Amino acid sequence: MTDEVAATGRLVLAATPMGQIGDASQRLRDALGSADIVAAEDTRRTRALAKALEVEITGRVVRFDDHVETAKIPALLDEIANGRTVLLVTDAGMPSVSDPGYRMVVACVERSLAVTCLPGPSAVTTALALSALPVERFCFDGFAPRKSGQRREWLRTLRTEPRACVFFEAPHRLADCLADAVEVLGPDRRAAVCRELTKTYEEVVRGNLGELAAWAVDGARGEITVVLAGAQPAPADPADLVDEVESLTAEGIRLKDACAQVASETGVSRRELYDAVLTSRRESGE
Repeated sequence: MTDEVAATGRLVLAATPMGQIGDASQRLRDALGSADIVAAEDTRRTRALAKALEVEITGRVVRFDDHVETAKIPALLDEIANGRTVLLVTDAGMPSVSDPGYRMVVACVERSLAVTCLPGPSAVTTALALSALPVERFCFDGFAPRKSGQRREWLRTLRTEPRACVFFEAPHRLADCLADAVEVLGPDRRAAVCRELTKTYEEVVRGNLGELAAWAVDGARGEITVVLAGAQPAPADPADLVDEVESLTAEGIRLKDACAQVASETGVSRRELYDAVLTSRRESGE
């Protein structure tokens, strides 16, 4: 095998529509029609997608789901190494994001085989955009743990997480998940439950966790994506900032000005901080 031949083969990850066929890109259409091999999470759904897009798949279609992913990788790597294009698609959205694909990408990188991506629909970014929550910074946690004990332990890690958190949940577990979230995070944390994104019955329910938990009791259907607002920083204790104020006064800054500066930087009450400094001085005998 020459380096030139090896360079022509590649793995192509392609995002597929979550519900609206019109969301399919022209690049996805072209790739479905030209790939030597189409590795599909569900071969029937991929063939149905191609038919809806009026695209003829001329390459070989192979199953590539969680159950066979590991076993199929070596043969697909050999195909790429021999100059063929392997198109990897899942049922909806982007491969590797809680769907097959990650292990295949790692294997290609380890063998120095080319990998590229055709961007497109993603439930994660769609839910973030629709949530009406501050999402300049966010984390994605995949599916919430199934068992309540593990789920509560996971939720505890989000108590002080300042970033918005996006996660998937099965509809039949949503009510229990939100009830656990209320107990661990409190009823006032803001969130959004996004259901059936881009599909006919798309629904986004926004509110605090208490409200959403009550809504979910009646049941929800379809694909669920939840966006949880980041935790608000806990207010600083003025007593913990006394030393910082005293450091400024030692530099010649007036006490009131030092308190104003530290208060503006930390969000504490200037009056409470001033009183805390005076209390500290009295207790130390100054």
